[in-house]
This record gives sequence, structure tokens and C-alpha cells, in this order.
Amino acid sequence: QVQLAESGGGLVQAGGSLKLSCAASGRTFSPYTMGWFRQAPGKEREFVAAISGSRSSTYYEDSVKGRFTISRGNAKNTVLLQMNSLKPEDTAVYYCAAEWYYTGGLYYQAQTYDNWGQGTQVTVSS
Repeated sequence: QVQLAESGGGLVQAGGSLKLSCAASGRTFSPYTMGWFRQAPGKEREFVAAISGSRSSTYYEDSVKGRFTISRGNAKNTVLLQMNSLKPEDTAVYYCAAEWYYTGGLYYQAQTYDNWGQGTQVTVSS
């Protein structure tokens, strides 16, 4: 059974940093793409960052470029999201997602992904 488990959320002051981690299990091979999305109260889920392919190409939503860094972890099937210079508007539940096979789907669209984690809360106080 495929499972994704996020960790690392919490409460931080504006300007601070957090590192999120996501571990995917249940498959013997690594996902083609792993992504992070977030959903703030009353808003739709939105794309944050993705890492894809054998070359680990990275993609970011404009508002997080230069502040967030996505990378593959040392442990198999893990992905990290280093979040620096956090702002109150970054407050949301952050979800990890995995696309196991290349399908040609767009990395910023939720429907591209096959499995999702339960989410981890990130709260940035002003």
C-alpha cells in the first residue's frame, strides 16, 4: 500500500525557517515527480514546488521562488522542502504528492499526482 508521510510543520515567526520532509513508501522504485502543495483556510489547494525526473528538475510557484528549496532526501523516496524567510501568507496545510510514472501531466496540477499525504500544518506568526 502506497503511503506518503509529511513531517516538520509547526509554528514559526515571520522571517524564520522550517524544513518539511516527506517519505513515500509502498513501491520499490522512486516516484518520477514529487511535489508540495498547500491549502490555506477558505482557499483552494495551490502548487508550491516540485522535483521531477532523473535530473531532479525543480519548479516553484512564483511567490516562493528564492525562499523555498525542494530537494530529494538522502533516504530513498524522500523529498525535502526548506522554507526560509517565511511570511504570514505562507500559513497553510502543506501536502506532499507523488507521481510514480511519467504521464506528461503538468507538475503544477493536482490531478497529475497519484498519491497524497495527510498534510502538515505550517503557521507563520507576524
